[in-house]
Formats: sequence, structure tokens, C-alpha cells
Amino acid sequence: MAKEEMLEFDGTVTEVLPDGNFRVKLDNDHMILAYAAGKMRKHRIRTLEGDRVIVEMSPYDLDRGRISFRHKSDAPVPGAGPQRRRPNFRRR
Repeated sequence: MAKEEMLEFDGTVTEVLPDGNFRVKLDNDHMILAYAAGKMRKHRIRTLEGDRVIVEMSPYDLDRGRISFRHKSDAPVPGAGPQRRRPNFRRR
């Protein structure tokens, strides 16, 4: 038996929950509970409230999903301005 294909939906993060889950409102007005995919955690991709995301869902459970992609926004991220690196040597 072949593995079922994942369904992909676009949505917006409406709430960041404390245990690594997110409340996402899909474009078709459904609210689901989603978590960040492993690659997003590995590469430390931050997902904040208001971000546009792509959610993968199983056809068997349409109330939960996995956030697989976060769209880049045009708004600047606070604290992500140009940072100066400290030199690797001591000055005397």
C-alpha cells in the first residue's frame, strides 16, 4: 500500500504556544494546531505571530499539521540589524 500524500495549505500563525506548537489560521478559515518541522528546528528558523507559513497535513487528521516553510516578510526583524563581530585577539 502506498503512503498517503500530505496535503499542503497556506496559513497565518495567530498564536505561539509555549510548548513549541502554533495556532495557525488557514486561508480557508480553519484553525489548526501545528508544530515546526525538524529542518526548521535544526536551522533555528524562528516563527512568530503573523508569519505566513505552509502547513503539511495528513488526510487522516485535519486538526493538526506540520509547518514546513515560513515565507520571508518585508518587515525587518527586531535585533537582526548589522552586527559587529568581536575580534579573535586581545588588544593591549
